[in-house]
Amino acid sequence: MLLFVGLGNPTPDSENNRHNVGFKIIDAINKKFSLSKQKPKFKGLLTTGEIEGEKIYAIKPLTFMNNSGICIRELLEYFKFDAEDVIVFHDDLDVEFGKIKAKFGGSSAGHNGIASIDKFIGKDYSRVRIGIGKPKTPIEIGDFVLQNFDEEELVGIDKISENITDSIGVLIKKKLDLFSSTVNNKK
Repeated sequence: MLLFVGLGNPTPDSENNRHNVGFKIIDAINKKFSLSKQKPKFKGLLTTGEIEGEKIYAIKPLTFMNNSGICIRELLEYFKFDAEDVIVFHDDLDVEFGKIKAKFGGSSAGHNGIASIDKFIGKDYSRVRIGIGKPKTPIEIGDFVLQNFDEEELVGIDKISENITDSIGVLIKKKLDLFSSTVNNKK
């Protein structure tokens, strides 16, 4: 069993925020692999299904970004998951727009959603960092991540979502370096 977690904020006006790219990835996975209808459970929207023979749970926490760990801990305790079975999809300013970097463990690097998860389940889980790039003009980082993607960026996010779902079998096997290079080398 694996748990996919997409980070974001649950308000309708946040849907296309840079900070909500994790939600967009979970939506793409749900659609491509026909996971179950989203149900409100464990302080999140939960779906389940099977991908390449592996039981998958996918959740979008409804606790807002800065409290994402609360939702994940509840789910782990209920289903008896280990943190090593968690893969979190989230935005990253330090990764070039449209690129991804998958890794196991590490620091939160100032990402409040990751810091919350670290607090509630530790650091022994995998992360798929989706590049949103840095602001091109002077702006507070908090304001930048809460801005909507522009139309061109949304097209790019759709493409990276497609590349991630096309390569999901590699991620399920936890071949993180191979997953990163496979996704980043797709056109």
